[in-house]
Amino acid sequence: MTMLERLPLPRMGLPRLAVVDGLAPLRDAGSRIAAWGREVERRGALAFQPRPSDARGPALPRLLAELKTPYELWAAGRRREEACESEPVHARAVMLLPGFGTHPARMRGLGKALEAAGHRVSDWGLGFNFGPSEDRFTRLCERVVTLSRREGQPLVLVGWSLGGLFAREIAHRHPEAVAMVITMGTPFSGDRRANNAWRAYQFIAGHPVDAPPVGDRCFGDKPPVPTVALWSPRDGIVSPRSSCGRPGERDVALPVRCTHLGFAGHPEVSRTVAALIATVGQDNI
Repeated sequence: MTMLERLPLPRMGLPRLAVVDGLAPLRDAGSRIAAWGREVERRGALAFQPRPSDARGPALPRLLAELKTPYELWAAGRRREEACESEPVHARAVMLLPGFGTHPARMRGLGKALEAAGHRVSDWGLGFNFGPSEDRFTRLCERVVTLSRREGQPLVLVGWSLGGLFAREIAHRHPEAVAMVITMGTPFSGDRRANNAWRAYQFIAGHPVDAPPVGDRCFGDKPPVPTVALWSPRDGIVSPRSSCGRPGERDVALPVRCTHLGFAGHPEVSRTVAALIATVGQDNI
């Protein structure tokens, strides 16, 4: 045996190879798809809940008339009607809250009219309105309080449809930051299903229309600030009775003639909202 053969050699083990489970991504994807399917099934069950026999939305012909909204707004614009005939006594800070399924850009017509009247207008800052969540509503409340402090005055909240429910709830929680609430076609009174949008709402938002995750003071009880409800007999989505409300649920209810989708930009609505904002602080509501 040679000297080299007698030398102790280090034991060299083979490196351990990590076992790669090639099926793990597929299993994860399958789990996500199954969870998504269960969520769709749950939301579908919400959407197809039976409607109470005493809750009715506007009739089908009125709902179909909503399709004429773009033409009506175009025709009204051609008449060159002014949003407000005179400057307001005091410029106010205004926040616009969009309706369900809409973006703040849909309220640009109303916003421009109020800015032309001398007011400072901002949107709600949360993009599309696909229904409330506790986190989004908390952020909205913080935005209202912050803007109120920055402006040095409480805000006028103008809420279209679902946005009006947000405005009412904010005014209940932070009345010191809200000077007035103006709702436009907002279903705050009576049965929550007295409209033609509650099934879509429950499927997209994922919770019952009468159990929002942000509280229910927006329904019924009047906020502790001046509250005006604009409603339309031509509304094809929300029952006029629901958006008009009862005495004690709002201070004033004013009718306007437009479709539900027309609330965001019809000249008559713009004039009415501008006139209402000019009354803030005059104790005449």
